[in-house]
Amino acid sequence: MVNYSPKDIDQRVRLAAFDWLSKRVAMYGDVIPREILARGFEFEGKRVPLVSPQGIFKPKLLSEIPLSIVTTTKGPYKDSFGKDGLLQYSYRGTDPKHRDNVGLRAAMLKHIPLIYFHSVVPGKYLAIWPVYVVGDSPKELKFKVAADDMAFVQQGLLPAVFDYDTESEARRAYITRSVKQRLHQRGFRERVLRAYREQCAFCKLRHLELLDAAHIVADSDPEGEPAVTNGISLCKLHHAAFDCNIVGVRPDYVIEVRQDILTEEDGPMLKHGLVELNRKRIILPSPAKLSPDRQLLERRYEEFRAAG
Repeated sequence: MVNYSPKDIDQRVRLAAFDWLSKRVAMYGDVIPREILARGFEFEGKRVPLVSPQGIFKPKLLSEIPLSIVTTTKGPYKDSFGKDGLLQYSYRGTDPKHRDNVGLRAAMLKHIPLIYFHSVVPGKYLAIWPVYVVGDSPKELKFKVAADDMAFVQQGLLPAVFDYDTESEARRAYITRSVKQRLHQRGFRERVLRAYREQCAFCKLRHLELLDAAHIVADSDPEGEPAVTNGISLCKLHHAAFDCNIVGVRPDYVIEVRQDILTEEDGPMLKHGLVELNRKRIILPSPAKLSPDRQLLERRYEEFRAAG
């Protein structure tokens, strides 16, 4: 039997957690239910959870440094992204010497990568890894956290290469800004799908991996706010058709199919997947106040008519 040092165990558990997350995300997507994270994975016969009721979490197998940090939708702490684009992560409580804060400070000093879970809707978390603690402000009771790419983690050997140079700082700032954008997109998707009871508003398909939150007005537009009323839950086929103005939705929630598509003959997918949608009413969300904004639909419908 091999007796591993605490440092070796830390490295092996951390890399196993990264590998488990990679496989889980590849199969099911990067928004993960809390119960799956709390259950975690098995490591040499022992269960390793990835989260706990505390935001800063160290499983029992690790001796000193936490494995993950969590931001919840309704938690007591106000985590946010600073002007520099990096995450401002709150201390546990107000005591800089609390063991959880000491653990994160050790992660910073030893350049140990962590996992960051951000709740996009209650009970569902976007997983970001690796992240590094790169700053500590006892006065503000905040740590500064930057995301990085797994390509810069030495496989099988931690800590990662960590140079305080301009190139690495710029890379991490860029990746962390992209994390903020992902949080924005995934939050919108989860809120829209939940409102539509996780089904396509056109065809009732319920396979989550095949569903998208389609913007009525693009998020790049000044009116394209990430509100549920600016979204429709659609399967990937109908999302693409909606974006390409093959189908449109009138302000009275009735679907129209473009005239040239109605007269085209191209097999059962066109007939049953698109043509038969014409003049049908979309499924509306619950509660009704989350239904698509009629003014935004009117604007988008005019684009559809112009395309026809």
